[in-house]
Amino acid sequence: MAPDKPVASAKGVDEADLAKAFQELAKGERTAAALESQLSSMEAKIEALLVQAEKEQQEMESMRAQRSEAGGSESEQGAGAGAENADGRS
Repeated sequence: MAPDKPVASAKGVDEADLAKAFQELAKGERTAAALESQLSSMEAKIEALLVQAEKEQQEMESMRAQRSEAGGSESEQGAGAGAENADGRS
């Protein structure tokens, strides 16, 4: 019956392998933490851009509504005054 672990390896080699594994694990955890920090920063920037885009969209819609209200009252007052034909002449 074969043992589960190799008997030939010395205790010092096993401890060295274990220490190396822990070092690599710690390095991986530091890398993961740095990536999470960068991701959080990117998410905050994206959120700020979305808020800005929504604000600008609302401003544009408000300006369009104001123009259409102003344009509607002007067209009722002077429907023929200053109107251009389809070819661009008055």
